[in-house]
Amino acid sequence: MRKLPPLASLRAFEAVARTGSVTRAAEELARTHGAVSRHLRLLADDAGVELFEKDGTGLRMTPAAADFYAAARSAFDQLESAYSSLANHASGPGVHVACSATFAMRWLVPQLAVFYRRHPDIRIRLSMTSAREMRNEGADLLVAWDMSHYTDADQRRAIPLAPVSFAAVCVPACAKLPPGKRVRIAHEYTSSAWNQWEIKTGKSVARGDVLEFPHTHLCIEAALSGLGVALVEKRLITRELADGTLVAPFGSVEFDEGLRALPAAGRRMNAQAEVFVDWLRDALADAS
Repeated sequence: MRKLPPLASLRAFEAVARTGSVTRAAEELARTHGAVSRHLRLLADDAGVELFEKDGTGLRMTPAAADFYAAARSAFDQLESAYSSLANHASGPGVHVACSATFAMRWLVPQLAVFYRRHPDIRIRLSMTSAREMRNEGADLLVAWDMSHYTDADQRRAIPLAPVSFAAVCVPACAKLPPGKRVRIAHEYTSSAWNQWEIKTGKSVARGDVLEFPHTHLCIEAALSGLGVALVEKRLITRELADGTLVAPFGSVEFDEGLRALPAAGRRMNAQAEVFVDWLRDALADAS
């Protein structure tokens, strides 16, 4: 017979360890502060070891608890992924894809009609996330270009899809300003993009103030409003470059690694996901 801690206590421990706060864990679990504290006490008494110690106004895991948390978090991640897979199978065939909202809205969704004509028996379910929170979230595939915050193991598993080429774009009037008068529009969670641009091109096209936004489509809208120069993957602004509402007078540059697809950890990529990846690779090549 398995000797496991009570699930409610284990959930409370994992949430407190991850958030660093009983209050935040209680909010997440929809429990009272007292209930979460009782679950922690129950788990500590059952294990016979202290789990947390005071650290200023917060909590810090004891060494023994930190070791247990590493195992608990891995188990929760695997359970979450497996349960999501189970639910996906129950809802019918298809491929669950996680990607940025901008990539979904500006490129992927408009292309899905072509995919469905070729593969009418496969349905794509999308989860749109910000760069900061880019996780599989139970998806079969995660599509992203910046995986610098992922583990080395995940990066090795990632499947190359296509190169990415970034252009520094603005409205025509902004292009006529001197660099010191141009505002740099930056993505809050992929700040390395501008660094890569300047290293690869040797250009500093915007040396004025910096405006930051949490989503690429907001950066694009800011550039369209004349607020400054945004750094954007060219496939996402094909229409604006074609009609001249945005210009790329400083050229474009190919970034390292390119767009990649990361299969869900702990389970084999199914045949439908493989079909989607093959189509995605071809479609991205056609759009480059």
